[in-house]
Amino acid sequence: MMPPPTLGVVLAGGLSRRMGGDDKVLLTFEGLTLLEHVARRLGPQCDGVILNANRDPARFAAMPYPVVPDSIEGHLGPLAGVLTALEWSATHRPDIEWVVSAPGDTPFIPPDMVQRLHHARRESGQSLACASSGSQVHFTVGLWPVSLRHDLRRALLEKDMRRAGDWARLHGYAEASWPVDPVDPFFNINTPDDMKAANLLAQQGLT
Repeated sequence: MMPPPTLGVVLAGGLSRRMGGDDKVLLTFEGLTLLEHVARRLGPQCDGVILNANRDPARFAAMPYPVVPDSIEGHLGPLAGVLTALEWSATHRPDIEWVVSAPGDTPFIPPDMVQRLHHARRESGQSLACASSGSQVHFTVGLWPVSLRHDLRRALLEKDMRRAGDWARLHGYAEASWPVDPVDPFFNINTPDDMKAANLLAQQGLT
């Protein structure tokens, strides 16, 4: 079954402290930026992709995606990026009822991610779905209904909720699981050592 129309959002609103403050998503890996890797994998699965990023949007001028800063101030983390995408979709793409999120530092996301998240949601009857690999749930790799945008805004501003997992648990979520061998599809690059590990995986032909 084909998944319903879904907007993809690449979450790149972080401050990249563990990378020395550089724009992590603009670091080059295998000839492309991390952002390009994520967007190229996410794009064919979605009915449009946006980039959630704060600070000067001009640094993404070469990217063919709308750059949308957090809709609430304060650098409140990835959950604020999810809210931003839900609200952007409601305004600019009212034909789309679902948003899928992926961090901008996960260059190996699987090509069936959106389809499997929707399948897990339908099979479980839950409102949301998140990806998992091994024993870890990746709450920032999630499928979110646009209809919950008002609830999420209240959770962020009135309940001071910051963790995507807390909000997902509040509503109940399904899991779509992937194996971690030979490579974890949700491996994220946070540090220079992570980048070295990713390059090694690529050299071994595992990506």
